[in-house]
Amino acid sequence: MTRIAQEDLAQSLADAFQFVSHHHPPDFVRALRRAWEAETHPPARAALEQLLVNSRLAARGRRPLCQDTGVGQVFLRVGCDVSFFRRDGQPARSLQAVADEGVRRAYRDPVNPLRATMVADPLGRRINTRDNTPAVVHCEIVEGDALEVLVVAKGGGGDVKARFATLNTSDNVADWVIDQLPGMGAGWCPPGTLGIGIGATPEQAMLLAKLSLFEPIDMDLLQARGASDAAEALRLEVHQRANALGIGAQGLGGISAVLDVKVRTAPCHAATLPVALVPNCAATRYVRFRLDGSGPARIEEPSENLWDGIADRFDMPDAIRVDLDRLDRAQVAQWRVGQTLLLTGRALTARDAAHKRLIDLLARGEPLPVDLRGRVVYYVGPVDAVGDEAVGPAGPTTATRMDRFVDTLMASTGLLAMIGKAERGPEAIKAIQRHGGAYLCATGGAAYLLSKSIRSARVVAFDDLGMEAIHEFEFVDFPVTVAVDSAGRTIHKFALAGF
Repeated sequence: MTRIAQEDLAQSLADAFQFVSHHHPPDFVRALRRAWEAETHPPARAALEQLLVNSRLAARGRRPLCQDTGVGQVFLRVGCDVSFFRRDGQPARSLQAVADEGVRRAYRDPVNPLRATMVADPLGRRINTRDNTPAVVHCEIVEGDALEVLVVAKGGGGDVKARFATLNTSDNVADWVIDQLPGMGAGWCPPGTLGIGIGATPEQAMLLAKLSLFEPIDMDLLQARGASDAAEALRLEVHQRANALGIGAQGLGGISAVLDVKVRTAPCHAATLPVALVPNCAATRYVRFRLDGSGPARIEEPSENLWDGIADRFDMPDAIRVDLDRLDRAQVAQWRVGQTLLLTGRALTARDAAHKRLIDLLARGEPLPVDLRGRVVYYVGPVDAVGDEAVGPAGPTTATRMDRFVDTLMASTGLLAMIGKAERGPEAIKAIQRHGGAYLCATGGAAYLLSKSIRSARVVAFDDLGMEAIHEFEFVDFPVTVAVDSAGRTIHKFALAGF
């Protein structure tokens, strides 16, 4: 019988969540590099380069890869010959309580604080729990005398795009998966992996899809040797067809939206074919460890050679430099879809809650706390700053959540442009065209790199909203891609189709 101290499990979980906040798995970095080297479409290539630079900087600086530091997910495989105890002699706690303690320590770490994501009372007040608890815990009892743990920090962008269907047994799974991709848009921050779960029951199929995401990326090896069974044939087909859609990195076009496709199957009812689809994003974060009763886990760090040849900063000599403090509608009208801009000057931030308050004030005829005329708004909820940082990692959030506010704000306030990630819907694009504005894409999953281009930050309104308060950022060469220009042209392949 192996006896494992619950204090060791809690500390191992805390260490693991801290580690994955700033480290991609090595196989993901290598796959990202292969995609970058193969990409010829300039906007997608620039996005891939930013992701690689961000990966290197985050690992070196030990700061989050992405501002969405994820939901703490813990998968436990507990050997039948394992027992738990507490060193203080008190009764052992539930594994949920131990996992919550590990998450709490990690997300409240003063050296590298992580953004709390979890809210309680989801149908009511939706109050942030402040420490990212509760963890999502899955536990399986298996043979053996050890505890195997998979720790995952999964952001909202990927899970929100999950899909499920019960197909007819004669239906083609690859066809169903490819049909889902346009509607998923780019909010899941490609490039990444698609996980497909097939069989079992609906909830088990979803779990199979998610667990498949945490297997090593080996599509290059599978392509070289060919498929040996139906699951591998499905992987190859979906990978080829998905990338042929031309979604590309960050939805900007190109050849590498999907780095790998993973498949897990289980027996199912003879009359059903449950199929689940879950994507992993450019902020892929997970690690495994094993406890055998000898103490906390030691998580091995990859060699710095993993990032050899990757620069310490992103630079595009042919990018257009823009002074936001002198920006006017005539300059915005000159921007064209696909151009890379480097923004310098002051911008405001606002997300869902701040937008709702601004719209409510306008509806009541009350003055706004900030002047939006001639300004650019960045959709972002940053991580808290530490040390001499102006702001913590500060990558873009999904722009479509703000679509319903675009027309009113542009018409009533003189707002010129917005920065976010992924596509805009048809109504937002029409509003941007109608008011002669623009929508700019920042690279989702490159939050630490982007924060390096923010020289100062201060809250200017709605301080009670925390990370969703309106800030004023001072940019220096902040990189963006023109995604919707003043003529209503969009870089995102499926935006105008209503997805």
